[in-house]
Amino acid sequence: MTDIIHLLPDSIANQIAAGEVIQRPASVVKELMENSLDANAKHIHIIIKDAGRTLVQVIDDGKGMSMTDARMAFERHATSKIKTSEDLFALYTRGFRGEALASVAAIAHVELKTRRAEDEMGTWLKIAGSKVESQETIFCAVGTTISVKNIFFNVPARRKFLKSNETERRNIFTEIERIALVNPDIEFTVIENDVQTMHLPPANLRQRIVQMQGKGINQQLIEINEETTLAKIHGYVSTPQFARKGRANQFFFVNNRYIRHPFFHKAVMTAYEPLISATENPNYFIYFEVEPDTIDVNIHPTKTEVKFENERALWQILMVTVKESLGKFNAIPSIDFDTADAPDIPIFDPSKSTSMPKVNINPDYNPFQPSYGESTRISKPRLDWEQMYRGFENEGKPMSGSPDADATLFQSNESLVSPKHYQYKEKYILTSVKSGLMIIDQHRSHVRILFEKYLSQITNRKGISQRVLFPERIELTSSEASSLSEIQEDMEALGFEMSDLGNNSFAIQGIPSELQNVDAVALVRSMIDKNMETGSNIQEQMHEKLALSMANFTAIPAGKSLTEEEMLRMVDQLFACQSPNHTPDGKSIITVISDDEMENKLK
Repeated sequence: MTDIIHLLPDSIANQIAAGEVIQRPASVVKELMENSLDANAKHIHIIIKDAGRTLVQVIDDGKGMSMTDARMAFERHATSKIKTSEDLFALYTRGFRGEALASVAAIAHVELKTRRAEDEMGTWLKIAGSKVESQETIFCAVGTTISVKNIFFNVPARRKFLKSNETERRNIFTEIERIALVNPDIEFTVIENDVQTMHLPPANLRQRIVQMQGKGINQQLIEINEETTLAKIHGYVSTPQFARKGRANQFFFVNNRYIRHPFFHKAVMTAYEPLISATENPNYFIYFEVEPDTIDVNIHPTKTEVKFENERALWQILMVTVKESLGKFNAIPSIDFDTADAPDIPIFDPSKSTSMPKVNINPDYNPFQPSYGESTRISKPRLDWEQMYRGFENEGKPMSGSPDADATLFQSNESLVSPKHYQYKEKYILTSVKSGLMIIDQHRSHVRILFEKYLSQITNRKGISQRVLFPERIELTSSEASSLSEIQEDMEALGFEMSDLGNNSFAIQGIPSELQNVDAVALVRSMIDKNMETGSNIQEQMHEKLALSMANFTAIPAGKSLTEEEMLRMVDQLFACQSPNHTPDGKSIITVISDDEMENKLK
C-alpha cells in the first residue's frame, strides 16, 4: 500500500492560507494599508479599479525596503517584528511585512516598487501565484508602491463568489474608515477609476470623525476620557437625542486596532439605558490603550476579535465612564447669551441702599379649613355613578344597521361574530370570531399591509413622487453613499427623487406621495442602514429588504389611538394580504384565545 500523506506545494499552501486572510479586495486594502502604517508613512494613496477586482494599489512614503527584504517579504512566515514567542504578546503594530504579502501574492499578480532613503536605487519585483517572475533594480521614490492585479485569477471558485461592485466597494471603504479613524495624523487619498473620491488631510481625532461621518455629527459628540491602572479609555459618544433606530456608527479600537466586542457594546448600552429606547442605537468612537501582554489579538485570522485579561473590570470602567460623561452633558444646559430676548442683568452699585423684601402673609389661613372666603371655596367632585355606568348598557349588542352576528367581513379561516372592534392599550385590536377572541397587533398588521404595497410599487415601478417644498440635504459616509447607489433605482420606483451634490452629499427632492409629515432624512438613512446590514445580490431579496425597511419606518406605532373606522379598514386590508398571519420577518400578527381557554381560566 502506498503512502497517502504528503506535503502540499508552497503555492497550494499559500492559497489555502490566503483563504483565511484574503477574503475579498477589501482584505487586500486593509493589509497593504497596515503595512504602510508600520513603515511610518505619513501620506497613503489608495488606487482602486473595478471595486478592486482589476487593481488595488497602495502608495506610501514610508521607509521602504532593501532588495533582500523586498524578496523575503513574500515568503511565508517572514516578518520583521517577531523573533521569539514572547514578541507575540508585545506587539503595538497592526501588520508586519510578509504574512499578508505571501497570501496576497498567492492569488493575484503583484508588483512591488520600493526604496529606502539611504539607497540610490530601488527594487522592482513581479510575482504571480507565488512565483517570482522578475526582479530588477530601478529608480523610484522613497517608500513603497504595491499593485495587486486580478485578484483570485488562479482561484476562479473564489472569484465568482465576490459580490457586486457596489458591495465590494462598500467593504473597501469600511476598511479605510476603520484605519483612518485611528490614524488622524496620516493623510489618506482614494482614487477610484481615475477619479478622486476621498481626501482626508491630517487632523485631530474629532476632526477626523467629522471628515469621515459628515459635519452633522460634530454637534453630537461628547468626549470621554478615563485613565486607570488597567487601561486608558478615550474617544467620543453621541448625545442621547441623536440615537437612531437601526444601524449606527459604532467603533471600538484597542491599541489603534479596530475590534468587535459585543460584551463592551453592552456596557455602552447599559449607560444609555435610562436615556434612549431599547430600539435606538447611539454613535460611539471608543479607544482603549492597554498593555499588549494583557490582550490576545491572534484568536481570529483578521484580528478583529480580541481577548482581554481583565474584561469584567474593563466593562465596569467603560460603563461608568460613558455614564459619567452623559451625566455631565445633561447637567450643564447650554445658555445662549446672544439672544435678543435675553434678560438684563443689573450691575451692583454699592452707593445705593437696599431693603429687605417684604413678605405678605394671611395669619387667618388654615389649610385644614374647607374654605376661607367665598372666592377660594373648594368643593368635592360629584361622582355620578349612574352616568358613569350609562354607556356600558348596550355593550356587545349589534349596532343598528350592522350585519348580523354571523356576517363575514373578510375571507380567512375565522369569521367575525360582529364588525365592532376594540382597541386595547392602544396596541392591540380585539374582535370576536366564532371560536373565541382574536387579537391583532396593530403595528405589525400595518407593517404587513405596507410591505406588500411597497413591494408591488417597486416590482411594477408604479410609485408616485411628491416634490418637497424645500429639498433636504443628507450627508453620508463613503460606504453609505455606495450603499445608496445600490438601492437608488428601487427607491425611485417607490417615489423618491434624489440628486447627487458631490462629496457624498445628496438632496432629497421628492418622496412617495402617500407619506405625510415624515422625516425624509431619517427614512432614507434607515433604508440605507437596512441595506448595509442585509445586503444581497439577488434583486428579489433586495426589493423585499427595501420594502420592509420602509414599511417598518412608516407603519403606525404602538400607542396610537384608532377610530372604529380605522380599525375596520386595517382588518379588511390585513386579510386581503397574501400572508396576514406574520410580518415579512416572521413575527406573529394574529393570535386567537378560544372560548374553551377563557372558560378554563375563569373556573
